[in-house]
Amino acid sequence: MLAQLPALVTFLNVLLLSATAFAVGKARATYGIKAPATTGHEGFERAYRVQMNTLEQTVMFLPALWLAATHGFAGWAGIAGLVWIVGRVWYMAGYLRDPAKREGGFAVGMLAWLAVLVLAGIGVVRAMLAG
Repeated sequence: MLAQLPALVTFLNVLLLSATAFAVGKARATYGIKAPATTGHEGFERAYRVQMNTLEQTVMFLPALWLAATHGFAGWAGIAGLVWIVGRVWYMAGYLRDPAKREGGFAVGMLAWLAVLVLAGIGVVRAMLAG
């Protein structure tokens, strides 16, 4: 079961990205921000920043997750990945309410990403040395 956690985390990440896109669409409608504008009402701008920051984080997170998972740390990478998802959801919920409330979730997500990155690095170096 632990070996399947990275796949679950990847699926949850897709759902999270979908939720951020939905939040931006809802904010566009609520605040009357017509595409392609990316500025306007503060509520829209918060939703947009959540989406963009989550996309930016995903680009670094997913490769590290799968490097760790395929180089001997699937269980640990999956657990850290679940923590990353929780952190990103916390970040999203906090930022949408009040930008000052985003920091806890951001910190949790970054620490989880660093854990996955370390696992990936150890796994890749270990594989290189063995082969």
